[in-house]
Amino acid sequence: MEKGRNKIKSVCVYCASSTQVDKVYYEAATELGRLLGGKQIRVINGAGNTGLMCAVSDGALEVGGKVTGVIPHFMVEQHWCHQSLTELIEVNDMHERKQLMANLSDAVIALPGGCGTLEELLEVITWKQLGLYLNPIVILNVKGYFDPLLEMLQRALEERFMRPQHAQLWAVASSPEEAVELIHTEPIWDASVRKLALV
Repeated sequence: MEKGRNKIKSVCVYCASSTQVDKVYYEAATELGRLLGGKQIRVINGAGNTGLMCAVSDGALEVGGKVTGVIPHFMVEQHWCHQSLTELIEVNDMHERKQLMANLSDAVIALPGGCGTLEELLEVITWKQLGLYLNPIVILNVKGYFDPLLEMLQRALEERFMRPQHAQLWAVASSPEEAVELIHTEPIWDASVRKLALV
């Protein structure tokens, strides 16, 4: 491993399953999948067969990469499951899904998405604040999509709902290439900072 670079073997990618979004988001998702797959970094995602989730998976698989999908039984019953993933893990519910996706990952990258994506991202940031998840978290801010959320987080810092140190819980990338670079260079969070969780 290069000095100062994290050894990343798997990345959990949060993103939309919507099929109605602008093609720029699809392009970013596909490129992210290709970059991760090309570097033999396993993609961990929710196993969806539509939207950006599908695009990331297809991009990784296209270049010989591997994708592990984690999906609740009820979604399989609804036929929402990608059929060509390297590995498919069925779980009981959404809580188990999120926990396993995090457990399997060496880093998180969040692409744009709706309530589910935002909830996953904020939960893993919370886990990191509590010292429960120590790996890099990168927000891939395609087309400025996450600007309002980043402004809200900045306000939380300014209003002292969070400590100044908590600004280091996440990093922001403007391109898939930058996101992949950041997961390798962002410092691993120290669990001892748990004492900072109480503001």
